[in-house]
Amino acid sequence: MTLPNLISTARVLLVPAVMALILAGFDGHERWAAAVYLVAALSDSLDGYLARRKGWITVTGTFLDPLADKLLVSAALVCLVQIHELSAWVAMIVIAREFAVQGLRMVAAAEQEVISASWLGKYKTLSQNVAIIGVLVDNSHHLITDALIGIAVFLTLYSFADYAARASRHFMRPAAP
Repeated sequence: MTLPNLISTARVLLVPAVMALILAGFDGHERWAAAVYLVAALSDSLDGYLARRKGWITVTGTFLDPLADKLLVSAALVCLVQIHELSAWVAMIVIAREFAVQGLRMVAAAEQEVISASWLGKYKTLSQNVAIIGVLVDNSHHLITDALIGIAVFLTLYSFADYAARASRHFMRPAAP
């Protein structure tokens, strides 16, 4: 178990804490949820940096890291919908995109293809994290918070279109003889 894998595991373990804090009823629970969410989101950058820098890239890490990210974002979105701080359609777009991309990755892997993540996916994740923290910190839905949500939805859809286009190029190649 490498340090990046331990950090990814810790991120998975923070998901229930984030959920509990979002759904809690005490004063300031949203800010506590935002703080824990921020720690979890920042740990994604740390584990990726360490894995690349130290050469600690493992099969476990390539599975666990994106899983931790998807669990964190999806759980937060579902909880924000539950407490009526986010429209369900926003959560559905983000979660559906993740399922679709994972499906494309599985098909590609079955054909011994790897469709790498792009810079657009990194921006998508950043925008989603900023929007979630924005909603948690400012749940009165000011123009800025709504804009952050809009940017996250746009980048989610745009990054899916980009990923699907790149995947289609892999699947359209003629089969090797």
